[in-house]
Amino acid sequence: MTLDLSTLLAILAMAAATIFTRVSGLVLIRYVEIDENRRTAIEAIPPAVLMAVIAPTAFATGWAETLACVVTAIAATRLPMLASVVVGVATVALLRTAGL
Repeated sequence: MTLDLSTLLAILAMAAATIFTRVSGLVLIRYVEIDENRRTAIEAIPPAVLMAVIAPTAFATGWAETLACVVTAIAATRLPMLASVVVGVATVALLRTAGL
């Protein structure tokens, strides 16, 4: 396998852009006053991203995955993100084991 210069430069540019966006967010947030409305909006981002990731699975696969997505969505409203993901994975595993 070979890696030509343009591919390497593209990979490095994407890495730099990713690092820049992550670091700039951390730097810029120091200058923003976080009131209750902003805090609520920021706290809503992780469940929204989780739903965006699992929504295609809910509509493109079988019943086990669809029901696990619903359970994950409900869990995401009450539990931390990692716990919600664990609940979703466990649910789909149990439903598949049950033959659904």
